[in-house]
Amino acid sequence: MINIVLFGPPGAGKGTQSENLIKQFGLKHISTGDLFRKHLGEGTELGQKARSFMDNGKLVPDEVVIGMVEDFLQANTDAKGFIFDGFPRTVAQAEALDDLLSSHNTAIGCMLMLDVPQDELKKRLLERGKTSGRVDDQNEEKINVRIQEYLNKTLPVAAFYEKQDKTCKINGVGTIESIFADISAAVASHMA
Repeated sequence: MINIVLFGPPGAGKGTQSENLIKQFGLKHISTGDLFRKHLGEGTELGQKARSFMDNGKLVPDEVVIGMVEDFLQANTDAKGFIFDGFPRTVAQAEALDDLLSSHNTAIGCMLMLDVPQDELKKRLLERGKTSGRVDDQNEEKINVRIQEYLNKTLPVAAFYEKQDKTCKINGVGTIESIFADISAAVASHMA
């Protein structure tokens, strides 16, 4: 079983590259953003709690996220592995994920870090906002808050995995195919 954390700021291309990883390695995809959007769309209690944080570019509280991830893992016990897309976002979540995976007799194999300059991120997010309908992609002020949240709270997760020798920095600018070639090579090196 291989478990991968796909990591990067909002707009780095995690969604696109996670689709490629799923096809290549047969992994189950866990995107907390997708899980939250599902709950928001269905108007669940969890979705309502998450909405106030997401609409302001803030992170959803850890206990909510961890509970959703645990439910997903338990529903997919026959998986070849998992790709965590945009999660964990904090060191506390990374520690909780390590504990959770350990209780399932597995661990993170590698953390792929997509590196994209801030100006490019803003451009990508504003463009995505034109077609996605996402409120947080249509407002530059909210985009700036999300990027700052990433830098302040999420970036330390890279150091957490670096201490475990599991971090692979990937240039997130280029063609989808060239970026994925670099990602595939990094995954293969951690599977050996």
